[in-house]
Amino acid sequence: MPKIIPIKLGTVRNGFCVAQSAADALKAGGVIAVPTDTIYGIAALAQRKESVEKLYAVKKRDQEKPIAICVHEISEIYRWAQVPVSEELLRRLFPGAVTAVFRRSEDLNPDLNPSTSLVGVRVPNCHFIRQVARYCAGPLALTSANVSSMSSTLSIHEFQELWPLVDVVFDGGELGSGDSERAGSTVVDLSVPGCYRIIRPGCACMETKKVLEEYHLEER
Repeated sequence: MPKIIPIKLGTVRNGFCVAQSAADALKAGGVIAVPTDTIYGIAALAQRKESVEKLYAVKKRDQEKPIAICVHEISEIYRWAQVPVSEELLRRLFPGAVTAVFRRSEDLNPDLNPSTSLVGVRVPNCHFIRQVARYCAGPLALTSANVSSMSSTLSIHEFQELWPLVDVVFDGGELGSGDSERAGSTVVDLSVPGCYRIIRPGCACMETKKVLEEYHLEER
């Protein structure tokens, strides 16, 4: 059974301390379960081959199915992706429940999503997970805390079958209660200049489309 560490989301002092513990586990090569601004996720260091392989194994996930990265702040996106939209637009989307898909940069670990030239990027509206990324000084590979094809999870007890496979579980309590809250982030492809494509509606679809169309992007 992994170590379970409770965290009070939104409590800065507690969050800094626990975020450092999470970063230490990741730097040691671990995979951890974490609360986000939408659902529970599992994370590993995106730039470390062995960590990415372990993350795929925990998820029982085909490597043909891509995994997003999570970064601490908007400025970090430019290191890992080719961004054809304005920073002003990014600041309307992030931090938030959106995964923006761009063309990946050459600096991103080639063992992460080897079958695609794209990468999904998150800057969640969750201080804890962003602080973890900051302490790690690099992107986190972040995916939902469930076996592939199973429902996403809103409490740590909903993914107990994964506990033996992860190194630490960070318990942020119940993130919601209804099926509608399991939708996860809205995934939008912004890799083609002037256009957008909704890949997964998620929980912020209408707001995201409204922002993109304010900036004159056309849906494809």
